[in-house]
This record gives sequence, structure tokens and C-alpha cells, in this order.
Amino acid sequence: MRATVNPDTCTGCGLCVETCPSVFEIKDDLAVVIADPIPGADEDAARQAADDCPVEAIAIEEE
Repeated sequence: MRATVNPDTCTGCGLCVETCPSVFEIKDDLAVVIADPIPGADEDAARQAADDCPVEAIAIEEE
């Protein structure tokens, strides 16, 4: 599983980092993916972060 963050949409609110800090972090005021691929133990939290993103900037690619 992989995640991507659309930098044109992301507002840098940090909700994804709160939900899944092992996959996302804030860098230069925007969220970035720091785990690629996403470790199996973090998949549910990464999906939740994508679902909770208020601007739908996170895409999850199931493999």
C-alpha cells in the first residue's frame, strides 16, 4: 500500500500526522509521506488519515 499527498490541495492542517505519525509528517507547511510503502501495521491508520483529511489531499493506492 502506498500513500500520496497532493501538495496543491494540502493545507498542512496536521490531522494526518496526528492520526498516523509513522507515515506522514509536516514539512515546509505541507504533509509529506515518510513511509513508502506503508508498513502493514500502519495501513489502517493511513486509511483513516486519508478518510479524515478535510480537503481530500491524501490518496491511498492498495497493492
